[in-house]
Amino acid sequence: MCRPKLFATLLAVFVSAIPVLSAPTVSPRIDVMPLPASVIPAEGRLPVTAAFAVALRGHDDARLRAGLARALRRAEERTGLTFARTPQAEYAFAGEPSAATLVIDCAAAAAAVPEFGEDESYTLEVNSGQAVLAAANGRGVLHGLETMLQLLRSDADGWFLPALRIDDRPRFPWRGLMIDVCRHWQPAEVIRRNLDAMALAKLNVLHLHLTEDQGFRIESRRFPRLHELGSDGQFFTQAEMRELIAYAAERGIRVVPEFDIPGHATSWLVGHPEIGSAPGPYAIERRWGIFDPVLDPTNPRTYEILEGFLAEMAALFPDPYLHIGGDENNGVHWTANAAIQQHIREHGLVDNAGLHAQFNNRIHAMLARGGKRLVGWDEILHPDLAAGSVVHSWRGPEGIAAATARGFATILSNGYYIDLGHPAAAHYLNDPIPADSTLTAEQRRLVLGGEATMWAEWVSPETIDSRIWPRTAAIAERLWSPPEVRDIDDMYRRLAVVARRLEERGSRHESYLPPALRRLAGDDASADELAALRRFVDLLEPVKLYQRGEHQPDSTQFTPLTGLVDCARPDSAPARAFAAAVAAWRAEPSAEHLVALRESLREFAALGAQVHDGLGARAVRLREAQPLAAVLRDSSALALEAVGFLERGEHPPAGWRESTLATLAAAARPQAAVEFPHLTAVRTLIESAAAQP
Repeated sequence: MCRPKLFATLLAVFVSAIPVLSAPTVSPRIDVMPLPASVIPAEGRLPVTAAFAVALRGHDDARLRAGLARALRRAEERTGLTFARTPQAEYAFAGEPSAATLVIDCAAAAAAVPEFGEDESYTLEVNSGQAVLAAANGRGVLHGLETMLQLLRSDADGWFLPALRIDDRPRFPWRGLMIDVCRHWQPAEVIRRNLDAMALAKLNVLHLHLTEDQGFRIESRRFPRLHELGSDGQFFTQAEMRELIAYAAERGIRVVPEFDIPGHATSWLVGHPEIGSAPGPYAIERRWGIFDPVLDPTNPRTYEILEGFLAEMAALFPDPYLHIGGDENNGVHWTANAAIQQHIREHGLVDNAGLHAQFNNRIHAMLARGGKRLVGWDEILHPDLAAGSVVHSWRGPEGIAAATARGFATILSNGYYIDLGHPAAAHYLNDPIPADSTLTAEQRRLVLGGEATMWAEWVSPETIDSRIWPRTAAIAERLWSPPEVRDIDDMYRRLAVVARRLEERGSRHESYLPPALRRLAGDDASADELAALRRFVDLLEPVKLYQRGEHQPDSTQFTPLTGLVDCARPDSAPARAFAAAVAAWRAEPSAEHLVALRESLREFAALGAQVHDGLGARAVRLREAQPLAAVLRDSSALALEAVGFLERGEHPPAGWRESTLATLAAAARPQAAVEFPHLTAVRTLIESAAAQP
């Protein structure tokens, strides 16, 4: 994981990922995400009516039928149709494939629990008479059904599937989403709805970050003080976790747990201070950052607890991979502990890094005895790291290159930190193996894939979906689709469609917002005021990287996340549309483009005035919006001046450029942990006006 110390590194990576030009896609224009490996369009369409019937050919089992039933129910909910059922209320299946609208040809059963490296490929062929979905196992069938549901559309003649042939398979076998349930607790219902969304996006790994300075979120029956004292009562029971693992498995998703050791370990030490490197006492952390508490790797009791706990978790989590974190051990308590430093000298470990490597190797041996494979963040990489370990890189290409050069498999998360508030475009072209990569063929085979990371300092169960989706669908496409799929405009076009499909699936990235805005506006807000507030908030984005902590330094784990910044979402669509309009005018400086820009800016100015003089002045919780509304009003006036000069072909008076840009720079400074991303395009208009002869 990464924290403020990596600001410069991450900024460079994100800036380099933002595209200037887009490459064409390899497939025709369809509203599917991830884009399949191969799409061949054909003439015609397959009508979808209440007579829709399914036939199963080849392997047939209860899990396959359950997945099909979920897909059929979603199709019914979307179309309003009711498909045939048996007297037992189960979906009816056609006796003969020739009588079916959809034939599913499954060659074999999928593994009872999803496995790394399974064959996830499928083909889908649709003509005017029938659709045939074929796959090597049930996992591929599930992916094909997700694609088919995204293809389903309607016109005046009814619902249909377009005629085509799809041959599809993932580019990488590890396509994950990490959810931190520690800094802010995320209960089971949050995990379930995000598992449903992951299945739609063809992600196949849920990485649960279960222990942290701010909370120990899993029940331990061997060492109950861990969750009893380290969680504020907010944790998954083992029964709940088994249910989540089964729920994920039904959707083709593996669950990989993370227990962060030896650092980020405060919650371990609340219940068991005897294994800490300093005497304590310890209390759950309520703020964010890198803290000193760390396990004592020279204490036999540490390994006694870890071996018992990890064996217990190995029995609970069926996946062969287990994540130990291993990051951001600042070494303060190790350095201050004379006995630990004596251990380093006596064992020839050189320094704290050598001690950390010794600790990791002991954990590696424990996990191996339980049939588990160790995964850890970049910091575990050391010349003495045990073979077979997997390095999870938040450091980017350098971390991937260093790990694979030593023969370690890797997973990329650098560039996929969705908690940092960057738009989908900043993640989309970030590739585990970029086109200019210097990795050898053997090193490339060691790159397993990637994970989007949802660190939870600034999310609640109410807001978390809006920080994950729909942007993570763009990351999912990068991990599934061919590397040539790089068209940013087409990605955003399809992302807008898949966002609606995600809502249908249960994601709350949109539905949370109206009640959240009502809460800010107060009970006396009119429908017109609420609509204006929604338009205003849609122009805002949260500040990027780790700036929110700078704007709200007094926030703790108990601070309500119900402010203006929690309503603003990454990747403002109106701001992106305005920037595109400015870019269109620059490419073709026509009067029509300027007229459209002037109308948009007038709407912005009026919106700013309305919020400033209305709810911003009246609603207690929207006082922080009032200066922002003034920024929108006044910056739009500046841009309208620039448009006026451009329309008249008139050079601005002396000093106008300098004073206007200075005013704009002041306006563009974030307030209340939010910013107006469209002001970059406003600056372009001002510079263009000043550059006229």
